[in-house]
Amino acid sequence: MTTVHTSVVVPCFNESEVIGAFHAELVAALEPTGTVFEICYVDDGSSDRTRIHLQDLAAVDPRVRYTSFSRNFGKEPAMLAGLRMSRGEAVVLMDADLQHPPELVPRMLELHRHGFDQVVAQRDRAGEGPVRRTLSRAYYGLVRRFMEVEIVDGAGDFRLLSRRAVDAVLSLPESNRFSKGLFSWIGFDTVSFTYQNVQRAAGESKWGGRHLLNYGIDGLLSFNSRPLRMAIHTGLWLFLSAVCYALWIIANVVLDGVDTPGYTTLITAIVALSGIQLATLGVIGEYVGRIYHEAKRRPHYVVRETDTSHAAASARELTDAVSSQ
Repeated sequence: MTTVHTSVVVPCFNESEVIGAFHAELVAALEPTGTVFEICYVDDGSSDRTRIHLQDLAAVDPRVRYTSFSRNFGKEPAMLAGLRMSRGEAVVLMDADLQHPPELVPRMLELHRHGFDQVVAQRDRAGEGPVRRTLSRAYYGLVRRFMEVEIVDGAGDFRLLSRRAVDAVLSLPESNRFSKGLFSWIGFDTVSFTYQNVQRAAGESKWGGRHLLNYGIDGLLSFNSRPLRMAIHTGLWLFLSAVCYALWIIANVVLDGVDTPGYTTLITAIVALSGIQLATLGVIGEYVGRIYHEAKRRPHYVVRETDTSHAAASARELTDAVSSQ
């Protein structure tokens, strides 16, 4: 078997409009480097013709391998499947929508040859709307303050990992995976560079506002137990506030006699305390839900077919056709 120096892992979901152009640009960027490479596509249960295009690419290019899921499991399982498929000493993770420019891959390989286990391509915020830019900066500021790992603004999934870094990521068994945090958690020598933000070549983004919000919450909870600690602190401060308020009421009664109870104060206190209780239960529920998912130990994804199974099926069909003659 030929030794593979570089693997490129490409998760795909409904990318039939752009997958051909992406593949051509990626091959054009890799061939001049002289490296022996493979391209590992992962079809995340696409509803368009993405899987058909991957079958065609695998049929004409022996450097192409693919795995197709039985349904849409999400980008995190797709990246995990691609890392498991990869055989190279250097593994590049990138998207198929051309927002991760293929022409940057040779630069990543060059930095890897200088001894870095992780090479991170960090995009700028050019072209984003002011609201999204502001919310992103606020989120990463919150992350830097509360998370147990360091997440850099603009550092996404477009990165190169050495084989030992890939093995370290694959050794982590959790079901609720937040790869940005995992990549930071494993450590190793890391270098980054900035590139200009690029718009999608075709199709629509799969990351709407609700999806981004849920992903952000996953990130905060996956590497952070401080919300539980904050719930305890909030409860203690409310208890102290209640004690101080009770002492103030007692002192007021001793000095001025009994006052008519304040309806507004009572309703405000009930509503505020109820809201805090519900929020605290929500935080606890999120952690309990994650424990529940981890305890079930379900697989991260279910494979529908791979390039190997498709080739075997095609061979059987050809054999049957010859036999029938």
